[in-house]
Amino acid sequence: SLSTGPLGSFRYNPRPMSFGLSRGKPLDISTYGLTGEDLPALPDDLLQNPEKAWVDPRQWFEHPDRPFELEIGSGKGTFLAQQAGLQPETNFLGIEWAREFFAYAADRMRRNRIENVRMLHFDASEFVRWRVPTGIVKVLHLYFADPWPKPRHHKRRMVQDQFLAEAFRIIEPGGELRIVTDHADYWAWMEEHFARWCDPAHQWQGKPMHYERHDFERPASAGEGEVVGTNFERKYIAEGRTFNAAILVRPDDKDPA
Repeated sequence: SLSTGPLGSFRYNPRPMSFGLSRGKPLDISTYGLTGEDLPALPDDLLQNPEKAWVDPRQWFEHPDRPFELEIGSGKGTFLAQQAGLQPETNFLGIEWAREFFAYAADRMRRNRIENVRMLHFDASEFVRWRVPTGIVKVLHLYFADPWPKPRHHKRRMVQDQFLAEAFRIIEPGGELRIVTDHADYWAWMEEHFARWCDPAHQWQGKPMHYERHDFERPASAGEGEVVGTNFERKYIAEGRTFNAAILVRPDDKDPA
């Protein structure tokens, strides 16, 4: 497994950023943190045989047979650190693109000996599309993703048709995609996508594929007045922002395709 590879003795010094989380000290990500360098190269025939690029992240844990949940955009790892303690029989992988946030989160898991969490520094959309095997994710968490508010940047938003198709593929039957945002325009964008993808007649590239929509249920780790309990959410609560949330469930009667 990658957790016993070269990162076993690696001390990670992120590039200088404005966050100052490390306070000038190296962050130790050994065992708990992985980067793109730990992933095998993509095969030359990727488009013809995408399964050749798959890497099973469940194997990065001591108990790979346990239920597996994935969070996109984990920040400093606050949600994972809170929720993983309440679900010790579940493995969690957090993906974070900001180098210092990733390193801080991995070091945080190590310091607190949260054995059922791993952190990955990688592009989440690319990882979901090309690296994650079909039907292995019980819950996919997407909280307070970058809204990319300028129209010319909307193509960079995480919630797109392609992402919803790949999420459907990697989520197990009966599994969930859980989404929260504070951005009204991004929520309207999501609602437009949800309306199409939650239509039982919806198809993607000629194949039947739809979600069932459910009201959002707060995770047990959320504090009073919180929806999820991330650092971003706590900042936004102080600013008086409102939140919108939904759960999309992959029906049991559909096979991932």
